[in-house]
Amino acid sequence: MDPELIKDCVHCGFCLPTCPTYVLWGEEMDSPRGRIHLMGQHVTGTPLTGEMAGHFDACLGCMACVTACPSGVRYDRLIEETRAVVEREHERTPEERAIRAMVFALFPYRRRLRMMRLPMALSRRLQPFLDRVNPSLGAMAELAPPPARPVRLPPLVRARRRRRARVGLLTGCVQGEFFPQVNAATARVLALEGCDVVIPPGQGCCGALSVHSGRPAEARRFARRTIAAFERAGVDAVVVNAAGCGSSMKEYADLLADDPAWRERAEAMRTLDLAEFLVELGPLADRHPLPISVAYHDACHLAHAQGVRSQPRALLGGIPELELREIAESAVCCGSAGTYNLFQPEPARELGDRKAERVLATGADLLVSANPGCTMQIAAAVRRAGKGEIRVAHTVEVLDASLRGLGPGTLGGAARRARGNS
Repeated sequence: MDPELIKDCVHCGFCLPTCPTYVLWGEEMDSPRGRIHLMGQHVTGTPLTGEMAGHFDACLGCMACVTACPSGVRYDRLIEETRAVVEREHERTPEERAIRAMVFALFPYRRRLRMMRLPMALSRRLQPFLDRVNPSLGAMAELAPPPARPVRLPPLVRARRRRRARVGLLTGCVQGEFFPQVNAATARVLALEGCDVVIPPGQGCCGALSVHSGRPAEARRFARRTIAAFERAGVDAVVVNAAGCGSSMKEYADLLADDPAWRERAEAMRTLDLAEFLVELGPLADRHPLPISVAYHDACHLAHAQGVRSQPRALLGGIPELELREIAESAVCCGSAGTYNLFQPEPARELGDRKAERVLATGADLLVSANPGCTMQIAAAVRRAGKGEIRVAHTVEVLDASLRGLGPGTLGGAARRARGNS
């Protein structure tokens, strides 16, 4: 907890209406400025109590407060540092330790996650029982998407038109195993827009889940492996299609600041969100009409952490006959927040229900998001509301359908899964 960063907060309160937990409970200590006050107490000698740890754990790390703050407070840095302190100094219950150990032994590792896809999807039927055993297990069962058909991507996808760039594609862990069709669509779109797409071996988890959960040493190991994988690929930029991953990779230099050589290598790696990259590159391929209404959801680590808001809307808005509809309270987190909906399932469900209500109110045919966690979270909330399965797609899947002249029926739900790697 950096005392100088703590001093930057003037306790003005602009962050309060943007903070999801303050919106839910109206408690000062569950607002950004309240948590900063607790950080200041700890820095000046107050021991970390269980109650203090609870307030820090309740933070989603959505960074809406960073967007709202007129003083430029680096709450993102503060909460990451604080989570590391909590993990070092706070003794969790055996049950909490077991759940956390299971999550971090499973989700960052694609092979382990692959083995668990079908059991997790089948466990939906057991959710009420699992909820009684442990709410985190119930949340894991509820969030699991239906198993997707595997997609095998070659090491290199050649540009389909005039070659304009050579880019690396992060395939990710959760994205790669639960939503492989998003990676396939990403490679196709980049190739159609004139890019050679390199999918290097040796990449895995980027470290986002670890760094956001107070496990910096683990995050640094993942970061060094990711940097090395893309260095060998010799690319102009690394393109990321998952908001949380992109946010963390753009902060690699800070994460590796204690090692000058690795910091320099991190700074040399240019990381861009897919929408950010495509808008900067400019369109090359023709867009075909796609008569569909779309509700676009701002993933927190895209909108707040990376400041990428207009670019996804520009891509969607450039598709003929597509109607873009805005979601009320778009700046308020859906409750996913990396591992938050697993470790804090009750407030996560409250926020998910709130977001699902506002998504459904748009009356759109399709929900579009740029983060796998948000997709699973909102879809689960819609099911919980008794509204069945909502059609959900990534921004790049919509663009892919337009570029290839596919109809709106190919987007979302069973139709999307049936396409597989076509």
